[in-house]
Amino acid sequence: MNPDRIPAEFPAASYRGAQKGAIRDIQAAFEAGNDIVLVRAPTGSGKSLLARAIAGSARGPRDAGPEEAFGAYYTTPQVSQLDDVAADPLLDSLSVIRGKGNYSCVLPGETTTPVDQAPCARETGFDCPQKHRCPYFSDRDLAATRQIAAMTLAYFMQTAGSEVFGKRDVLVIDEAHGLADWAEMYATIDLRPQTVPVFERTPPPAIDGVDDAIEYARTLAAVCDRQRHELQREPELTPDEVKKRDTLASLVRDLNWFVDDASDHESATTWVTDQHGGENSPVTIKPVNPERYLSHTVWDRANRFALLSATILNAEAFCYQTGLDPERVAFVDVEHTFPVENRPLFDVTQGKMTYDARDETIPKIARLLVRLMAHHPDEKGIVHCHSYAIAEQLERQLTEFGVGDRLRSHDSENRDAVLSSWKRDETSVLLSVKMEEALDLADDLARWQLLCKAPYPNTKDSRVARRLEDGQWGWYYRTALRTVIQACGRVVRSPTDYGATYLADTSLLELFDRAATDVPPWFQQQLDRMQTPELPPFDPSFAVDSADTAPRRSSSRDSNASHPLDDVWQ
Repeated sequence: MNPDRIPAEFPAASYRGAQKGAIRDIQAAFEAGNDIVLVRAPTGSGKSLLARAIAGSARGPRDAGPEEAFGAYYTTPQVSQLDDVAADPLLDSLSVIRGKGNYSCVLPGETTTPVDQAPCARETGFDCPQKHRCPYFSDRDLAATRQIAAMTLAYFMQTAGSEVFGKRDVLVIDEAHGLADWAEMYATIDLRPQTVPVFERTPPPAIDGVDDAIEYARTLAAVCDRQRHELQREPELTPDEVKKRDTLASLVRDLNWFVDDASDHESATTWVTDQHGGENSPVTIKPVNPERYLSHTVWDRANRFALLSATILNAEAFCYQTGLDPERVAFVDVEHTFPVENRPLFDVTQGKMTYDARDETIPKIARLLVRLMAHHPDEKGIVHCHSYAIAEQLERQLTEFGVGDRLRSHDSENRDAVLSSWKRDETSVLLSVKMEEALDLADDLARWQLLCKAPYPNTKDSRVARRLEDGQWGWYYRTALRTVIQACGRVVRSPTDYGATYLADTSLLELFDRAATDVPPWFQQQLDRMQTPELPPFDPSFAVDSADTAPRRSSSRDSNASHPLDDVWQ
């Protein structure tokens, strides 16, 4: 890596906001000898452009010796982020590769078949006459030879040990704040009838701890491997059989990895198990702080690393969770350049949203939403519901109030379709679940949002419970704070954009106090300015009627308004 090249590799014609200073600080951090640089860059900082500049400084093939790594990887956990990279002309030097299931076969009669179920996957010894035209292998081969290969974090981790995607000089991870969480998710083994093709043949015994899980994993891996070999001996498989074969192969790899790691007394990973139904019921095997998993899939695959996010809240804690030596790590904090008045927070708390209290609080939030809809009659909004149960309760209550026509909701199957349709609406309100990250609602796509619940991790999850037993309350509060900050960035995407964020759960205010030492300075500015707005009285007719009949408020369309959000301060 040549840090001197980082400024020259910046892909835009000019800098905006704090980008120039960020590039200078990142360059200096690498020049100081740090192997890993954490970059905390707020929403709208242009992290992808910073990432491109860093990746461009990687050693090239002409500068590398026979055994030296060269080139760079760009990776992100978010599929939508990779889509944005692929569509950005400033980032066209990044060669994007996706998983096989995202490509269609080109053979006659197979053009609607995903590549992972094509004849090359179904038939033993199949020699594809059109492999040179296969979109997957074409993209893979191109990414393998280009200076910067771009892929999702899931694909990147799955290619660990691959001859095609071996070690490179530089690895850049965008949206890296949840790296430990993503690694835990990828390393989790979920054993149930839907995920284990031989579940009924080899059901779990009563699992009481990790030792029992190791014994069951050994038995299950052997059964899965025998079934996989039986399928491989068939000259031709159906698409369902291909899926079964690949699922079995993946299970064998995961189960053997777990047995090896859990049996290694020197491994830093702690394993926990969940089995709520006892003998013959599903079991989940989960890692806590999977340092060894990250070593194999991430840290062994490059010489230098840049990890970018708006919400790396505590550098020391991040290093601990991901198995990094803080002595090798530098922290670069990028200034937020969006005017604080454009991104206000408002205290509209209605009570606690804990499980025991939510039945009392949700009707109050529903009434609040009617008032917010009346306050924003001609503007779209998004409600972060935290769970489908909360979303369903709110939708039922709001429909009873007569404002259902202005609502949009989704389930886990149709979320993308509903989101796309909602974006084309003019004034509707989306009841969303798990959309606090990687969602760009610039300008009129959304002018306001409501956070219904403090997003604390679920204490019934065995990993969460284990961490709290170990006294990791700082992690618990940081995790919730990180999600809140990510959510607050959804509706303000540029220095000229503006949007209001309303907080409905009293526990959110308590969270800000408990996590005060980890609040970034630019978010603290928003907290310091937080006020309670004046809202219209509860009247459902004002929430669904046009702006002409709704209570009038100042807006960006009013010539006498000094700022688009002036009215909420009055």
